[in-house]
Amino acid sequence: MKDRIAELLIATADALQKQGVLDVDVVPPPKVERARGDAHGDWACNIALVMAKAAGMSPRRLAEALVAALPAVDWVERVEVAGPGFINFFLAKDAAGSVVGRILAAGADYGRNESGGGARVLIEFVSANPTGPLHVGHGRGAAYGASLAALLRACGYAVECEYYINDAGRQMDILTVSVWARYLELCGERMPFPANGYRGDYIRDIAAVLWRREGGGFAAAAAAVVDGLPADAAGGGDKERYIDALIARCKALLGADKYGQAHAYSAKAITDDIRDDLAGFGVRYDKWFAESELMNDGAVAAAVDRLRRGGHTRERGGALWFKSTAFGDEKDRVVRRDNGAYTYFASDIAYH
Repeated sequence: MKDRIAELLIATADALQKQGVLDVDVVPPPKVERARGDAHGDWACNIALVMAKAAGMSPRRLAEALVAALPAVDWVERVEVAGPGFINFFLAKDAAGSVVGRILAAGADYGRNESGGGARVLIEFVSANPTGPLHVGHGRGAAYGASLAALLRACGYAVECEYYINDAGRQMDILTVSVWARYLELCGERMPFPANGYRGDYIRDIAAVLWRREGGGFAAAAAAVVDGLPADAAGGGDKERYIDALIARCKALLGADKYGQAHAYSAKAITDDIRDDLAGFGVRYDKWFAESELMNDGAVAAAVDRLRRGGHTRERGGALWFKSTAFGDEKDRVVRRDNGAYTYFASDIAYH
């Protein structure tokens, strides 16, 4: 109702401008508020007090001119000028309920508009790493993103929803060796589970399906797996160093082809679970974009090389850093680690 009253006042002020009665360049947005009591009506507006100086009129005289020019509408019973120039609106008894009829008549189109003008908008949301099931925090992001997309579509924007799948990088390697370690247990091999591995029951479930599908096709002797590896946390070692060494050993024992299959299988199992959860939550995506696509087509390497050629990188400690502090960042960012692996940040640069 506030908006309808404001629109009515703006239209009236515009009409007075064209008639030469109101000499102002701009009509300010009316401030419509609840009246202070029944004696003052239902809604009150101070537009006359705000515009009076620019119009060269007293607030009360301007308010009287506006009220006199207001077109008759069936949802307003009467309008009065009060005090120094407030405009008080008394609504018709059925005015508050009249919107119900408009809602019923418009149905699902009620409130829709074309204010977006077809502008294209990409909303990327949730995008949890496929290293484990979604949790309630992801549900909050899903509800927020899907609602925002629906609102923008209702306002005439061309919206595309995207899920960015972080299926490359070190965390996915950790997922792969975690599944592989549980798979080896099913093959009868016994070795300590890595301290930095993923320990959820879902890892056992994925490994069990892999074992049923492939039998011993991905097996390796436990002794060959752990031979020469640095100590894990349980043995007083560094869990980060150990998991990196285990990843390297897994790649060496399985070979590039089989390791790639285990990696892809683990990522797909969790991504499919995420898809099912989101679908059950009523969230649909127009596009699922995989980070691995950037890696496979060389986009990440090309993006980092472009930064290097532009003089925006430096080497330190064997790693390559993007000099982001030159652009106001609080610190520089690693784009390629000392082991040659690209970071998530490098993938994000290529993605954008």
